Amino acid sequence: MVLTEGLPIFMNNKLNNNKFSNFKTQILDWKTIQLEMKNKFGKDIFESWLKKIIFVEEFNNYILLSVPTRFIRDWIVSRYLDQILQVIRSFKKDIIRIEFKIEEQNSNKNYSQVKIDNLEYLDNKENVSFIKDSYLQYNRIDPNKRFDNFITGSSNKLAFEASLKVSENISHYNPLYIYGGVGMGKTHLLNSIGFELKKNNKVMFISAERFMYQFVKSIKANDMVKFKEYFRNTDILLIDDIQFMNGKEAMQEEFFHTFNALLDKGSQIILSADRAPNKLSRIQERIKSRFSGGLVVDIQKPDYDLRKKIVEKKVEELKNLYPEQTKISKEVENFIGTEITGSIRELVGAVNRVVSFSRIYNKLPNLAETKVVLKDLLNLNENKVSIDLIQTLVCKFFKISKNEMLSSRRSRYLVRPRQAAIYLSKLLTSKSLPEIGREFSNRDHTTIIHSVKTIEKLKEKNPEMVENINKLKNQILYNKRENEI
Repeated sequence: MVLTEGLPIFMNNKLNNNKFSNFKTQILDWKTIQLEMKNKFGKDIFESWLKKIIFVEEFNNYILLSVPTRFIRDWIVSRYLDQILQVIRSFKKDIIRIEFKIEEQNSNKNYSQVKIDNLEYLDNKENVSFIKDSYLQYNRIDPNKRFDNFITGSSNKLAFEASLKVSENISHYNPLYIYGGVGMGKTHLLNSIGFELKKNNKVMFISAERFMYQFVKSIKANDMVKFKEYFRNTDILLIDDIQFMNGKEAMQEEFFHTFNALLDKGSQIILSADRAPNKLSRIQERIKSRFSGGLVVDIQKPDYDLRKKIVEKKVEELKNLYPEQTKISKEVENFIGTEITGSIRELVGAVNRVVSFSRIYNKLPNLAETKVVLKDLLNLNENKVSIDLIQTLVCKFFKISKNEMLSSRRSRYLVRPRQAAIYLSKLLTSKSLPEIGREFSNRDHTTIIHSVKTIEKLKEKNPEMVENINKLKNQILYNKRENEI
């Protein structure tokens, strides 16, 4: 999965539209691809999600698509991206990845108009990023990640205040080095700084991985002079995930000289990483020393109050987007804020999942359903749920013995619990049908299929069965070993 990360490189001269004649772009037949996706995924999924994808541009080995919101992008990427790529590759095998951009879509604009708009935008803005080997580039700075929508708490307050200070007074802290775990908001802060400063300064926002890519490319093209000019002719340099520069000695050498050149001319440097400067591995000591010479701040794991504010804010945003389809109770909101403690990104992802569940099924998810939807985020790994545990808790719930459940008797009071246990074994474990059958007194896999289908049908018309299954899911996923029988 690759999301758009355009490399911002600013030039002194405005873009000359005549240069575009050198680029020949082959446009895929997107209507045909959409028809194929509709056949592959079905009408409901296509109309709800995939229809909103707009084809923008095709490059050598990847294509650029746009969607109207980040929520739609994240949903498509997390569930359908690989299959969409397979469909596209069936038309052109050269395509190896898909990139997305967020763009409000206007049905009156066709592709040509989108291209013209982008050309005019690049021609009219001196501070807009541009790479010479592609005429359709876009600033990596995301207008949706700003200071005013960064939610603060005790764990990130210092990093936020330092970032705000830098955006008000260049070189106040130089360099500013922000570190923290994955999904804690480092990129959001760098983006916010760039968003504020790009109004009056030349801003370059790039990941360490992209910096390395451009460095290697310039060496191969024997074009290091232009590389140096690009990276040293800027007022603000923001580099994300600097830890990925580890081990690349030649690149570190060039970065060291670029770093010094920018400091000498009074440019502001802001860096992010997943660890403190002295913990960086395979980075030159002199570079780590430069990093430590400015202000080093960390972002810690969010506490409960911050998590609660983030969940409430995210739910509010989704309700504004989908007022009639976003249904989530305060009980579920509190549960997410309490249980999802890993990172802010996981927290937002959990809200997206639960809200998506409510939109797809058009219902208010209860706590048991929420726990199932979020079971991987709650560290409820499948290896903690065994068929033996499921059988034990189902027997306890229906007040029968395990010997009775596993017997060949077909009394009604035994059949339903047995079928429920089989259904839950299929739902909550990764065991195959024959494996489940062996755990139920060597029953045939066709019996397992029949049991699963029977419970699914009963759930459609029997509210009591739905309630029982949900209670059992909750007990199985949150079972305490001391309560086993």
